[in-house]
Amino acid sequence: MSTGTDVSLSSYDEDQGSKLIRKAREAPFVPIGMAGFAAIVAYGLYKLKSRGNTKMSVHLIHMRVAAQGFVVGAMTLGLIYLVTNR
Repeated sequence: MSTGTDVSLSSYDEDQGSKLIRKAREAPFVPIGMAGFAAIVAYGLYKLKSRGNTKMSVHLIHMRVAAQGFVVGAMTLGLIYLVTNR
């Protein structure tokens, strides 16, 4: 019993991997920001043992500021890229 309103759902069949790749092509600085954030956090956790006399809270604040700075920098570069390529 076909009513003639068969809608193709091929655009909804996109899996997570291809969706991430498509989004990365649309906005290339978002994955760069995410990767930089993860790298800075991993490095900060690695250096946690050898922080010396620095208090834990100060070390975590420095790590957070560095990670947020990287993300803000990536977002700024992405906006500049979008504005100049219009």
